[in-house]
Amino acid sequence: MARCIMVQGTMSGAGKSLLAAALCRIFRQDGWRAAPFKGQNMALNSYITRDGLEMGRAQVVQAQAAGVEPDVRMNPVLLKPSSDTGSQLIVLGEVRGQYEAAGYFRMKRDLIPEVLGAYESLAAEYDIIVIEGAGSPAEINLRQADAFVNMGLAELVNAPVLLVGDIDRGGVFAQLYGTAALLEPHERQRIAGLVINKFRGDPALLEPGLAMLEEKTGIPVLGVVPYTRADIDDEDSLAPRLGETRARRAVDIAVIRLPRISNFTDFSPLESHSALGVRYADSAAALGTPDLVILPGTKSTMEDLLWMRQNGLEAAVLKLAAAGVPVLGICGGYQMLGEHLSDPEGVERSGELRGMGLLPCETAFSPQKTRTRVTAAVTAEPFAGAEAEGYEIHMGLTRRTGGVPFCRLSDGQEDGAAAGNVFGTYLHGLFDSGEVTERLASWLLGRKGLTPSEAAVESHRAYQERQYDLLASDVRAHLDMAAVYDAMDRYAR
Repeated sequence: MARCIMVQGTMSGAGKSLLAAALCRIFRQDGWRAAPFKGQNMALNSYITRDGLEMGRAQVVQAQAAGVEPDVRMNPVLLKPSSDTGSQLIVLGEVRGQYEAAGYFRMKRDLIPEVLGAYESLAAEYDIIVIEGAGSPAEINLRQADAFVNMGLAELVNAPVLLVGDIDRGGVFAQLYGTAALLEPHERQRIAGLVINKFRGDPALLEPGLAMLEEKTGIPVLGVVPYTRADIDDEDSLAPRLGETRARRAVDIAVIRLPRISNFTDFSPLESHSALGVRYADSAAALGTPDLVILPGTKSTMEDLLWMRQNGLEAAVLKLAAAGVPVLGICGGYQMLGEHLSDPEGVERSGELRGMGLLPCETAFSPQKTRTRVTAAVTAEPFAGAEAEGYEIHMGLTRRTGGVPFCRLSDGQEDGAAAGNVFGTYLHGLFDSGEVTERLASWLLGRKGLTPSEAAVESHRAYQERQYDLLASDVRAHLDMAAVYDAMDRYAR
């Protein structure tokens, strides 16, 4: 069986996902076949594997860092929040139903055999498993339900643990000491080392605090990892980018920051393009007058459309579209752009709703979930001829009543709709292959009287690979990898 290491955090957002991705890359660079694993993930960013199963994007990023194909066994339980208290439950890539929090916690232990089975089958195929925890192991009110999330999973698979704290938020010593103090003695003994993450400044200034932390916890500090320069897909949070572009660029693209936004990683290839600036807008004032408006995917199309209608964003988008500004909708955003939405079976909110009326199409929701990987050729101008590869995740079907299809799938079926300067498609990952991105960039630049650079633009895949190497370099230089290997060896014996 494979050796393993588990990354747990003092809180959500401490940097567990990126540290796990870095370890996956480091082990790959060191010649090991590594795979990520997260027993339970809660996120609206999901991905469809080649065999048509659904998993969390964070483990996809980690698999790519490890240089292996994403596999649903890497994330056997995925919770996709649909309200403040309820989530859709996906087990080994298949929908198991809708659960309120209390109901899920009551049945959670029943999933242990499937989670453990997924882990053991991966461990039989790989050299090292990099496990990521969820939230914090010190949520003492949830300890009895920690069947396969943090310390519960570590005990099931006998994994040593790295405990990560986020110094960028402040109070990192209290985070780490408090978390360790709230654990049971046998759980605390499982922590092989503490890691301070997202540090900016002179590490020498931390040394007195590090010594005291080691003295009070009895656990060594294995690294102070700097705030990474690497551009890696974030798991959930858009807060740092809301209303901002990463850099001033020739083309201004505004993505509507829907309350229940999902799969915003669709736009990572646009963000890495030298000519395209991507920002997120959650109000009409923040939207302004961009060169392109994108309506992204959402877990609750009808509720988010009502939100846009109530806060003035819908009216602002309609005004821009009427002025000739291009508008693109993906998945739920595509559904919103149509003329009519109906939900006869109560999949989202029941009833009917008027759409934005920018595309000649109608959507009817149904309990059956479309979940498939596809290849396609775009047929709508000005993107006609561009090849795309992506995946569909949506509830219900959309019927085009006019205009032209956006693209044609490899099986001959049509997808999406286009009418004038408005486009819609169900394809997540539309920009990953690069062809659609380049057509879009050239078109938007041309509309402004600009020309694309003569230099070849780096492909998104090459850009990702370079970022994974940069992340691994940052972490390797500041984490005691010899101690990590030693901990894995000790627990493997």
